Amino acid sequence: MKAAAGGRKREYRFPPGLELNLIFYAFRKFRPQDPIRLFEYLVEKYGPVSHYRIGPEHIVFVNDPELIREVLVVQNDNFVKERTVQRTKMLLGEGMITAEGEKHRAQRRVAQPAFHRRRITGYAETMAAEALRVRERWRDGETMDVSQEMIGLTLEIVSQTLFDTRLGPEVKEIAAAINQIMDLYHFLVVLPAAEALVNFPIPQMRRFRRAKARLDAVVQRMIENRLRSDGEHEDLLDMMLRGAGVERMEDLSAETSEYLRDQIITIFLAGYETTANAMTWTWYLLSQNPSVEERMHAEIDRVLGGRVPTVDDGPQMKYAEMVMAESMRLYPPAWAMGRKALNDFELGPYYLPKGTTVLASQWIAHRDARYWPEPLEFRPERFAADVPPRPKFSYFPFGAGTRQCIGESFAWMECVLILATLAQKWRLRLVPGHRVKPQPLITLRPKYGMKMVAEQH
Repeated sequence: MKAAAGGRKREYRFPPGLELNLIFYAFRKFRPQDPIRLFEYLVEKYGPVSHYRIGPEHIVFVNDPELIREVLVVQNDNFVKERTVQRTKMLLGEGMITAEGEKHRAQRRVAQPAFHRRRITGYAETMAAEALRVRERWRDGETMDVSQEMIGLTLEIVSQTLFDTRLGPEVKEIAAAINQIMDLYHFLVVLPAAEALVNFPIPQMRRFRRAKARLDAVVQRMIENRLRSDGEHEDLLDMMLRGAGVERMEDLSAETSEYLRDQIITIFLAGYETTANAMTWTWYLLSQNPSVEERMHAEIDRVLGGRVPTVDDGPQMKYAEMVMAESMRLYPPAWAMGRKALNDFELGPYYLPKGTTVLASQWIAHRDARYWPEPLEFRPERFAADVPPRPKFSYFPFGAGTRQCIGESFAWMECVLILATLAQKWRLRLVPGHRVKPQPLITLRPKYGMKMVAEQH
């Protein structure tokens, strides 16, 4: 409790929700591997704001646009990333996703020029060229895991546009390592004191260490190759090197190597993982909605006339952009976010103690029938220009506030260019009987991949 005027202590006021002895029932029912179902249960039973406890920790789940804005924007200075994000430091270190305060702001300042509008338009040619390379590799009637195809494509795009590096065979090495770490996600998040146990001879920790070492080795080679090269690059990697005061190999201390490694790994993960998932879910949704697919193909054919898309074509492919927006509504790659309070705070009619974790979920907010009638229907027309505006935080696939995704414009352009380039030649059909289930890890992945058959358009 906090002292009020006159020395009286102000009573905390919590939203309705689960009692301590019920949360264990809820987790037995929904399991830590299915937090989405827990969130759905809380909204169904308690409404837009609810509360539960795990041990002494207070957790508030919010599904109200104005209160989400209150946490992410208005009271942003009172919050830091919550425990599950902090756990990802085992992989990401002190990168832009996990760093706080001035450290985060400094990293963002260094990287910001790489995402300036003029630079992003310059990336379009690479994005379309890499999509074209994948398009020409596919074969009519071929069965493939589209999620892995999109991972390979978006990894190569990020490496070439932001780091002026062609990964080639290393794409598979990086993807395999990150896939292995993703498979251990729930173990790493749920295990008490996982950070302290990372060097223990536990099978899961051994797998984690091996996968992390593979990623570290690839990144270290990238840094060293750049420092040994003579050419001018002026890309994000050069910006990071200058920001760390590194111009030659002799400047590369253990400390600066770790700093650079954290930044590069974070940008790689954020830059390819979310886009790959967005594209995978989009191909799935198009395969299930032929009328939408037909309208999108007609627009792409009309705008492009068979040529490879350029940055100037993006604004002309409004329906393709609406398809991407609706896909990220139903299957948001960043499916939830959380903040932990540094001080006591007010949230609507509630007064909550410091240390409280506030959670919000794009999955839940984007499917709220108050703002999205018939929310499970795939309707790109929801994002047409003449649709009345909705509350801002009824749709926030890239987050908001000072922590809003730095690469949002990059991702929008990349998605539309990939979609248009591949759809010029191909339609993708889900393999009959293939099980489709979202898996909420760091991002929202398809648990069983996305097995699809390529049909020439």
